[in-house]
Amino acid sequence: MKIHEYQAKEILRAFGVPVPRGILARTALEAEGAARQLGGGTIVVKAQIHAGGRGKAGGVKLARSPEEVRALAAGMLGAVLHTPQTGPEGQEVRKVYVEEGCRIARELYLGMTLDRDSGRVTMMASSEGGVEIEQVAKSHPEKILKVAIDPVTGFLPFQARRLAYGLGLQGETVKVFAQFATSLYNAYLATDASLAEINPLVVTESGGVLALDAKMTFDDSALYRHPDIAAMRDPDEEDPRENQAREHDLQYIALDGDIGCMVNGAGLAMATMDIIKLSGGRPANFLDVGGGADEEKVMAAFKILLGDANVRAVLVNVFGCIMKCDVIAKGIVAAARQMELRIPLVVRLEGTNVDLGKQILAQSNLRILAADDLGEAAEKAVAAARAS
Repeated sequence: MKIHEYQAKEILRAFGVPVPRGILARTALEAEGAARQLGGGTIVVKAQIHAGGRGKAGGVKLARSPEEVRALAAGMLGAVLHTPQTGPEGQEVRKVYVEEGCRIARELYLGMTLDRDSGRVTMMASSEGGVEIEQVAKSHPEKILKVAIDPVTGFLPFQARRLAYGLGLQGETVKVFAQFATSLYNAYLATDASLAEINPLVVTESGGVLALDAKMTFDDSALYRHPDIAAMRDPDEEDPRENQAREHDLQYIALDGDIGCMVNGAGLAMATMDIIKLSGGRPANFLDVGGGADEEKVMAAFKILLGDANVRAVLVNVFGCIMKCDVIAKGIVAAARQMELRIPLVVRLEGTNVDLGKQILAQSNLRILAADDLGEAAEKAVAAARAS
């Protein structure tokens, strides 16, 4: 789950991470009032969307007066920002964060996530702050400093100092940075975060450090332990189909292809997407209905799949074990009839009650293309999508 910058800063502040003062605003008038409450001076107006690259897209601007803050907020609110992370459709700005400015001496990067190669939480730092860290890692990998954190000992002081010295920090700033990094680690660990990123982390002219921007994402499977964080979910920033899937306990991720996929089991779903690509097609989604799906769940899955206007064919690939093939077949038939399915449907069933399932599909009088194996199913789906 993603959250907004202002929410991430609320969490980090609670763990002792220094952040600038800021106030959320949903209208231009509220933004002006927030600027006055912050006491004047240089004020930053930041669009709040779940995407990076806001600055280049016009979503971060400086103001010198409350009146200018109001004008800038009025221009941002309701506008659609296009960044590399929003995709071509962009993201509408529904709220802005009004934040006090600061005198910046240096901009750095600090972040942490799980390194799956080492199996350890890893803290990363770079002297190239305020830019896309992915580009830095690609073009100048030597500028990315990393320390792997032992889960037994936790983040140790010498590791913080190693990063500080690697960034060229000196004097009291080394100590301040070490405290900052330790607080970030504590926040990451305590909240079951999957990513905590400060970009830029700024060194002020007085030698202090501040999280000028903050990004955090969380492990959905651990949100039950953090109802306060779960309450920060912003449905407006998420795909409506993904929200609908969540309501039915379906695992759905929208992609940019034209072949809708409905599969039981995450591993099988990924394999199905791979086979579609191998056959020359493009999957429109990842959709795992789980091992215990019933007719109602299958119906809900079909509605979500067909809610994507780009879908030109549907591939159902089910290996019945806990979930029986006849149950899936009944759900497919019911959904196809109810929704008056007009695009090609390819179905591959295998497992418990597979013969009964195939019989139900064959007797439905619906235009269903049957396949005996996954390779055949993918080839039929790709051909059908191209022809439709």
